[in-house]
Amino acid sequence: MTAPIPRDIPDLPAISGIPAPVTSVVPATAVVAPARRPLAGTYRALVALAAAAAVVTEMVLGSPLRAFSHFAVQSAVLVALVFAVSARRAWSARRPLPSAVTGGTVLYAVITASVYHLLLTNGPATFSMTTSPTGTLVTPTGWLAVTDVAFHTVIPLAVVADWLLLTRPSPPRLINAAAWLLYPLAYLASTLGRAALVTTDWPAPYLYPFLDVDRHGYKGVLGNALLLGLAFCAAALLIVVVDHLRPDPVHPRRGRPDRPDRHPENRISSPATGGLK
Repeated sequence: MTAPIPRDIPDLPAISGIPAPVTSVVPATAVVAPARRPLAGTYRALVALAAAAAVVTEMVLGSPLRAFSHFAVQSAVLVALVFAVSARRAWSARRPLPSAVTGGTVLYAVITASVYHLLLTNGPATFSMTTSPTGTLVTPTGWLAVTDVAFHTVIPLAVVADWLLLTRPSPPRLINAAAWLLYPLAYLASTLGRAALVTTDWPAPYLYPFLDVDRHGYKGVLGNALLLGLAFCAAALLIVVVDHLRPDPVHPRRGRPDRPDRHPENRISSPATGGLK
């Protein structure tokens, strides 16, 4: 008489000398294509358009070379490019830009707003992106006043809002935070180098009062740059930490994309630690 076939076939014993199969977990985002996000795409397209319009207005109404030498204008150019690409990816259901790019964009926007509102508007020395032909600082009026607010307040707020409310957490690594600081360092070197080499047809060569060598000397300027560099480093680390801790605004029920235990996943092999299944 034949014995009944058990419903559950027991696991075969592991063969000695052959390691057990390793569990391979593939995130769902690697298998399932991202969905279209028209709301995020529209918002990012508007931000890119506003940043590009502010840059063009500043360069048309003022000196193009001098305008582009400001950190705020260069940061706005980066915002326009990054958000234009992000908008297209959101509309076409393509994968978002890597966090190394988006995180750096957020950092430079935060630097632009914080330096302006904490140091330049409340500092003892006056600051303005608009100057007269002789190099005297002039209070911006008309469209230049609008672009001044856009560069230092509106665009940075829009970038941070997109990062917190429309971007899925994809925590960057500490090496990314270190790479982000290379741009402010290069900007400092280029600013001091240009000011030392410019001719008399470039009035007021130092664009920011805390980088004015004629007023503070190189020792004072380097001291100011060191303090700012430490603050920028703290801001970069804060962005990395926040991106590790903040919730997912896109799919809050699925959890974070870097936590395979919090969202749907696809297993290539069984999680068993024994032999073959």
